[in-house]
Amino acid sequence: VVFLAESGGGSVQPGGSLKLSCARSGDRYYSVCMAWFRQAHGKEREGVASIDAEGFTMYADSVKGRFTISKDNAKDILYLQMDSLKSEDTATYFCAAVVGCLPPSQPTTLGVNEYNHWGQGTKVTVSS
Repeated sequence: VVFLAESGGGSVQPGGSLKLSCARSGDRYYSVCMAWFRQAHGKEREGVASIDAEGFTMYADSVKGRFTISKDNAKDILYLQMDSLKSEDTATYFCAAVVGCLPPSQPTTLGVNEYNHWGQGTKVTVSS
């Protein structure tokens, strides 16, 4: 069992920055792949960024060059540094994980179905 708890959301003006955190707890696994998703009001959940067990990262085109995903394996914390925020980044952000994901079983897309553990989400509002 994997538990995920997001934090760091809030309100920020366009052009500002926020850093989200996701603390992972529960059973320990040899390989864990993690990702950030977001869901805006009335829209489907979409992948933002992912990082696999070996540190390989993927980003949605909409956030490339602005967002950075990273992890602290010692503390079991996933991060999402969000810079140059835009109003369209407003959404609830979710942390996700899947275990047993060493190659060739690692997620290859930012699809929702690639992950089976989810946090409760943290809300990000970008508005002037």
